[in-house]
Amino acid sequence: MERLHTAPAFGGGIPPRSALRPVHLSVLGGRTLNVAVPAPPSAGVSAARLELVRGRSAHRLPLEAEPQADGSLLLTATTALSFTDGPPARKPGPDRAPAESPGRDADRAPAEAPAEGAGPAGSQDTGQATGEAAARGPGRPGLPLSAGLWRLAVVLTGADGGETRTGVAAVGLPAADGPVAPVSPDPVRGALFRLMRSVDGFAVLRVRPPAHQAELDTFALRWDRVTVRGRLIAPRGPAASYTAQAVRRGGGAVVGAPVEWDGDTFAFDLPLATMAARKGGRWDVQLQRGRTGLRIARRLTDLRRRDQVIRTSFRIVALADGSLLRVHAYITPAGALAVSCAAFEGAPGGAEERV
Repeated sequence: MERLHTAPAFGGGIPPRSALRPVHLSVLGGRTLNVAVPAPPSAGVSAARLELVRGRSAHRLPLEAEPQADGSLLLTATTALSFTDGPPARKPGPDRAPAESPGRDADRAPAEAPAEGAGPAGSQDTGQATGEAAARGPGRPGLPLSAGLWRLAVVLTGADGGETRTGVAAVGLPAADGPVAPVSPDPVRGALFRLMRSVDGFAVLRVRPPAHQAELDTFALRWDRVTVRGRLIAPRGPAASYTAQAVRRGGGAVVGAPVEWDGDTFAFDLPLATMAARKGGRWDVQLQRGRTGLRIARRLTDLRRRDQVIRTSFRIVALADGSLLRVHAYITPAGALAVSCAAFEGAPGGAEERV
């Protein structure tokens, strides 16, 4: 069974365009675009590229031709993606075909097609005036895409130098109910790159900007503290304007904690002593700025049931005054960090170290 996610059709009134049916089309790991499409048998391809087009903006990726055992050619590309909220790159120069071109080459205009496939990375945007380089190695940020719908087209260059544009047919997402979701956000910056189907059958890549959120990276349970580390995604103000809080469920008690900031990353120790003085209970952990509270949670992941995968045990924590707490820091079904704590019953008065 396949699920279809549709987007509006482009180029109303233009005659139906041909489309290549991909062998593989995916965005893996939340930010890696993979494309593999077969070259038409009679095309006589000397070069090929993939174009991602949105309005007057475009990116170009060379497609690598991989000979197959049956004599056919498979055109492949792999590139990292990244979100940008800056002005989109324009398509300069006469060699760059207009993004919307119902006049010239109307029957061969780029179709609304996203790319999913496997293959060696050919991620240089060869025609971009801004020199957008698709990330092909460590430290590269990825092909910068702004929010919206991006059409994918394959441009084939023949032996005579002539170019033919064709669309990429959409493919459905498998209906999977396993531990990993078929679509997941960029684990680094939080944007969502999702392949969809236009109503006329072409694939499109939908780009959604990251949401304002507090992403949980780790929480460490030590013998004397619980340390929380995470990242502020799409901040709406200076990092110093955010404070860390533990909020008790049901009671409304709020306990603050000092935060150490390094850019947009944060770290703080849970105020266990103060939480215990408020008679313990269950607490949610958040960043607060003004009236906005951001639950600290693990959201930028492909795990469906995070509470069943990220499991933790209870821990006995010794406070500075020698008292003991029974602490359980855990992930809720929604992925949020929560903590329960209570005085350790039966603990000896004081926990001074004895030699």
